Amino acid sequence: MSEPLETPAAARGPLAGSSDLLFYDGGCGLCHRWVVFVLRHDPDGEGFRFAPIGGTAWGEVIPASRQSGLPDSLVLRTADGRTLIRSEAVLRIGERLGGSWRSLAGIAGLLPHWLLDLGYDGVARIRKRLFAPPEGSCPAVPAELRTRFLE
Repeated sequence: MSEPLETPAAARGPLAGSSDLLFYDGGCGLCHRWVVFVLRHDPDGEGFRFAPIGGTAWGEVIPASRQSGLPDSLVLRTADGRTLIRSEAVLRIGERLGGSWRSLAGIAGLLPHWLLDLGYDGVARIRKRLFAPPEGSCPAVPAELRTRFLE
C-alpha cells in the first residue's frame, strides 16, 4: 500500500474543521460527476469541501514541490493533513459518505491496493474520452452549495 503524502500543519491552508478537501479536474466529465455524486451523498456538507486542481486553494494547500507528482484527476486532502491519491482517495470518500458507501469501501479495501490503483489508473487514462466535459470549466454550483467550493 502506498504511503499517504504528509504536509505540515502550516501548509494545510483553507481546510475547515473536519472537512476533507477534494481537488478535482474541472474539465473532466467523470470528475464533474464524481463531485456531484459526493455532494448528493454528503447533504449536510460536513464531510467535504471542493476545489479544482490548479486553482488558488490547490496552490495554498499542496506545496509546489509535490504538485507535479500528483494525479490530474482527484486528490483528497484529509482534515488531518494527509494527501490521498488514486484508490486510497476513493476509499476514504466512500468511508466518509457512510452507510452502504462505507460498507462498499470496506469490501473494496480488502482487495490489494496495487490492483485497485491499476483499475483507477486505467479509468483515469481514458476518462476524458468516455465522459463529455461539463459545460464551462467547473461544475455549475447552486447558490446554497457555493460555500463548499474553494477557488
